[in-house]
Amino acid sequence: MLVLEQYRIAIIIPAYNESETISQVVRSVIEYGDVIVVDDASTDDTKKNACKEGALVVSHSDNLGYDAALNTGFREADKKMFFAVVTFDADGQHPAKALKKYKHQLLVNKVDLVLGVRPNTARFSEWVFRLYTKMKFKWNDPLCGMKGYSMKMYRDKGVFDSYNSIGTELALFGVTKGYKYCEINLPIFKRLDKPRFSSVIKSNILILKALYNFIIINK
Repeated sequence: MLVLEQYRIAIIIPAYNESETISQVVRSVIEYGDVIVVDDASTDDTKKNACKEGALVVSHSDNLGYDAALNTGFREADKKMFFAVVTFDADGQHPAKALKKYKHQLLVNKVDLVLGVRPNTARFSEWVFRLYTKMKFKWNDPLCGMKGYSMKMYRDKGVFDSYNSIGTELALFGVTKGYKYCEINLPIFKRLDKPRFSSVIKSNILILKALYNFIIINK
């Protein structure tokens, strides 16, 4: 039988100007763990709405980006001595019910890394990134934002992200360093409002730049 205090799980949600979706997202996941929303200097009611739904909100004074927000979330989870973490996007596209499978893998099967696999990708650059990691590491969807991590693996690595990897650095550490991991197929819902991740051209450039860094650093 699991001792709840020992096996607490945090759900980290990075959010920038997600006031229209954050309330529904927090409500959908809060039954599965403690929710940490990292408000990346939003100019709308993201923080207010997340707090109202019972999330712990950590705020940036400046907009630092996706990886920096997750770095902050992981540091908060480490400080509060959580056993495991699941990252979850604020746009309403991830299925909250899948958290039950993530928790089972992390807490019962003692998997260190749970990797979500979406049925398709939204951008050409994501497809390229996905093709590379599938051929190189048999990792099918590196840019899926819903991933689960044991905090032991995070502490062994010492950082979530150090080079703007779009959420792939710690996961690659787990895949290549002998940690126990698994993949879970996920349906993806249509996001509840407009995307926040820049224009199509700019977002493709950012992803391809992250892939370049990924390849160079992990030769």
